[in-house]
Amino acid sequence: MRYFYFFTAVLIVSAYCLTSCTTVPITGRSALHLVSSQQLAVMAATQFGELKKQSRISNNPKYTAMLKRVGDRIASVVVASSLHSKNVNWEFVVFEDPDQINAFAMPGGKVAVYTGLFDVVQTDADLAIVVGHEIAHVVAGHGAERFTQQLLAAGGAMALSYGTNDLDNSDQQMIMVAYGATTTLGALLPYSRLHETEADEIGLIFSARAGYDPRVAVDFWKRMDAANEGRPPEFLSTHPADATRQHQLTRVMPLALQEYYNSKL
Repeated sequence: MRYFYFFTAVLIVSAYCLTSCTTVPITGRSALHLVSSQQLAVMAATQFGELKKQSRISNNPKYTAMLKRVGDRIASVVVASSLHSKNVNWEFVVFEDPDQINAFAMPGGKVAVYTGLFDVVQTDADLAIVVGHEIAHVVAGHGAERFTQQLLAAGGAMALSYGTNDLDNSDQQMIMVAYGATTTLGALLPYSRLHETEADEIGLIFSARAGYDPRVAVDFWKRMDAANEGRPPEFLSTHPADATRQHQLTRVMPLALQEYYNSKL
């Protein structure tokens, strides 16, 4: 009887999954969202507010003005093209941490850059590569998709634990460890790299539409590659290797250049 309930639950979840697919703008990829970006935006706003209280916000006027200038310009392109809700409260914050060569975005339009990134960023066009990438994460709904993947992985672990309940503890633990490793290396990390690659592509289009020359991306990622020595192998990383990134950006460059030229007309 327990297997009947188990498979019934699987069928219900599968049916829900089939009705919860969405299409990623620009790339056209189908994605599964079991939670809405709006729901995540509410949680993200709270988390971002706490982060601003706990972390030091940079008082460097040059960095702050540069981020706001570039961020507002790309966000306006996104809003004008109706690729994302006009009600998003875009917010761009520079956090003080010279050792962090990084940036991140949260659902609902919260975008942050660490001061360490400005050691690599030389121009507005350089920063546009990063900000376009982060805005692309928000527009593509990667937060909702990643949350969904984690939910499904956790659900699979519960189902596997339930299904192997008759085994002795050592065998069950071995199966659960194998499931965890397989899920991480075979699903979660590759999907994370897919999101990063997709954000590179969409972000490059956004920055080009905003009038920033996309060709700076190649040299920018070369400098990032030099600054990020000692990173883990790509298959163990949530981000693609910078060399891989450069190759993929070269592939999408013709389309980005066309968008850039169109922005000048």
